[in-house]
Amino acid sequence: QVTLVESGGGLVQPGGSLRLSCGISRGTFSNLDVGWFRQAPGKEREFVASTRRNRSSPNYANSVKGRFTISRDNVKNMAHLQMNSLRPEDTAVYYCAATTSNLILSSIARADQYNFWGQGTQVTVSS
Repeated sequence: QVTLVESGGGLVQPGGSLRLSCGISRGTFSNLDVGWFRQAPGKEREFVASTRRNRSSPNYANSVKGRFTISRDNVKNMAHLQMNSLRPEDTAVYYCAATTSNLILSSIARADQYNFWGQGTQVTVSS
């Protein structure tokens, strides 16, 4: 059973940056496809970014392209989400998710394709 733990959330002003981290306490990170999702109050959970174990290029939601960068370190069993140029609409609880399945491109943005989830970390962008 894989256990995911996120960290790095907080309050930041518009235009600022935050770096989220996702670590696993059990499992082998190199055997996982990993994604970041977010959920704002009153809204459905939405895809943010993903990194697959096959070393293909990461994928991003259009709303974060050019501002967010996902990375992974299979040695340290960590994934990160660097968030720059943050906007108030980025305010949400951010979740790290992982799956042992080899995701195809058309599935990476589907939350139901990930079977392990962290507890979430709050990101608030406000002046």
